[in-house]
Amino acid sequence: MARKGLRREWRNVPSSSTYGGGSCFRLHLRLRRENSSLRSGCGLLLSENQATPIDIFVFSFFLACSAMASLPPPQARQTIDLLINNLVNIKDTTGQFLLHLQDGRIIDTKSWAGWEWTHGIGLYGIWKYYEMTGDAKLLGIIEDWFAARFAEGGTTKNINTMAVFLTLAYVYEKTGNVTYLPWLDAWAEWAMHDLPRTRYGGMQHATYLTENHQQLWDDTLMMTVMPLAKIGKLLNRPAYIAEAKRQFLVHIKYLFDTKTGLWFHGWTFEDGGHNFANARWARGNSWVTIAIPEIIELLDLEPEDPLRIHLIDTLEAQCEALQRFQTDAGYWRTLLDHEDSYVESSATAGFAYGILKAVRKRYIRADYKAVADKAIAAVVKAVDEKGELLNTSFGTAMGDTLDFYKQIPLTAMPYGQAMAIMALGEYLRGCL
Repeated sequence: MARKGLRREWRNVPSSSTYGGGSCFRLHLRLRRENSSLRSGCGLLLSENQATPIDIFVFSFFLACSAMASLPPPQARQTIDLLINNLVNIKDTTGQFLLHLQDGRIIDTKSWAGWEWTHGIGLYGIWKYYEMTGDAKLLGIIEDWFAARFAEGGTTKNINTMAVFLTLAYVYEKTGNVTYLPWLDAWAEWAMHDLPRTRYGGMQHATYLTENHQQLWDDTLMMTVMPLAKIGKLLNRPAYIAEAKRQFLVHIKYLFDTKTGLWFHGWTFEDGGHNFANARWARGNSWVTIAIPEIIELLDLEPEDPLRIHLIDTLEAQCEALQRFQTDAGYWRTLLDHEDSYVESSATAGFAYGILKAVRKRYIRADYKAVADKAIAAVVKAVDEKGELLNTSFGTAMGDTLDFYKQIPLTAMPYGQAMAIMALGEYLRGCL
């Protein structure tokens, strides 16, 4: 698109202005008498004194195509700080999001002091950013959460409450705190031997409220299978690792939609076997986008490993579909293939994280980065001045109708905050 004989060179120059508390960069356009490719920078403002109208048009078009990659690292870090502060201070002031159990217990799924999968993902988001920064305050937040929950005596073992042990396994590996070991051992043994299974050995998605008899959910891969795999590697228990591999295969078999490349939310072996509402639900799909790169990296699967190849093929198919269903603004809808469903930010963040990581690890094609960068821009826009990720849907059970998913309320949740933290953290990895 460059005019013949002219070279356009992009240069980052510090600006006296600020944006969102972070450094802003002015992008200068210089024209030189030679042919060359464009070099992109992180700027947002154009100095027009040396540019012709056609240059301005070209530059505007370039920005329109690359705006998603223009987030300055200082702004990304500031946004992450806001997200973390909001995460650890979330409160359910209405009681709308409490789980009332038959034994009289009340589980707070929203506030930071509860124990549910919502907190498991919240902890993991903070841990991932701690891995990048080494900030002792972040490790302290995690350790304080576990100290408080363990002092309370723990909770019921189920698919969702197992989620916190992915982070605990990493913290034990880092700190060597021996008080964590009995918890890791007991819960992993439960997942390996006592967690109910469906036909053909799938992990039944049992929760606080319901047994979900003979049901497979895509959420399970993130909530229980990933922790089991990590503990298996940490404690040198190959049987755990083998079981985790098997669970990925079982869930792919029953939840992967060969027609679209997306995943159905769930499967039941009852009533002849079916995928409930055939819902290609966004956040459920995003757990897969996250979990596949995570498990390949965690188990260090060799390039020629058949499971690795199968996982990557499955992820590639999903990414192809995600590219088709992404909105112009960079989001995905809560029902990916239904334009009458609302855009959902936590899934958008999850997709961004998984795709960016898979590209960085060279699991999938590099051109998918443009899809993730577009999603990053959307995620940043969805974070308000208080650090809340807006348009986050509440925890979603299995729906028998598509309308069920469209009616799930939107509210700040620990997992939404964490998925945005993970996405922006992975974005920063790409800026190194």
